[in-house]
Amino acid sequence: MGYRGKVREQEEARRLRAQGKTLADIAAMLNVSKSSVSIWTRDVPFTPSRGRRGAQRRRHPLRERKLREIEEMNRCGVERIGTLDDKAFLAAGVALYAGEGGKSDGCVQFSNSDPKMIGFFCAWLRYFFEVDESRLRMRVYLHKGWDIEAAERFWSELTGIPRSQFGDAYRAEPKARLKRNKHPLGCPSVKYACSLTHRAIMGLVRALLSSDAYSGVAQLAERFSVKEDVAGSSPAPGAKAQLRLITNDEVA
Repeated sequence: MGYRGKVREQEEARRLRAQGKTLADIAAMLNVSKSSVSIWTRDVPFTPSRGRRGAQRRRHPLRERKLREIEEMNRCGVERIGTLDDKAFLAAGVALYAGEGGKSDGCVQFSNSDPKMIGFFCAWLRYFFEVDESRLRMRVYLHKGWDIEAAERFWSELTGIPRSQFGDAYRAEPKARLKRNKHPLGCPSVKYACSLTHRAIMGLVRALLSSDAYSGVAQLAERFSVKEDVAGSSPAPGAKAQLRLITNDEVA
């Protein structure tokens, strides 16, 4: 039975997950793989059943501080980035491709296991370049034991690339030393075989990384004096490290 034929199992899996059942329990009850249950219920809020809760641990103050800092930095990030205009969107996509994209001439290629990264890249590619949709290709790298049909369906719906344009999946053998595979959806690779588009992107990458592109930023940095207390993720004992973000008003 294919993925489409398990609608009832999917609905039941989601209902059981919402009740606090574990993935292993749901898989056993429905006689399906644990990886399928994981994909079907990935967006269902999960609260462990009362009987499965361990001894209540006292919240560690350092962990609580870390969580507060992460939440605060997420808020600051949203405020500083705001809504990207065309120029910022272009530069962001170029920077992303400079780090993760294929550099070999003749083919645009981008691989990443993060759905947000893949979605961002596909939106960027279609927005700034004329793309022949029929020439887009995708291939998924997925460890054996995970549901390849469910994974490919997910990536197809996310990117808008039809399953008929997917290449044969690469099924890797999971390493024995790895206790858990954290990528049930695998790692997709988006390809677009167009030399002109690839050369245009690489031209943008070289422009972005040129000294002329960020010389203004270097001049801006000279306006701020070096602090004796340097903020870091692991400050030395007794150090008074404080993180101060440069505001948009200071940059202006």
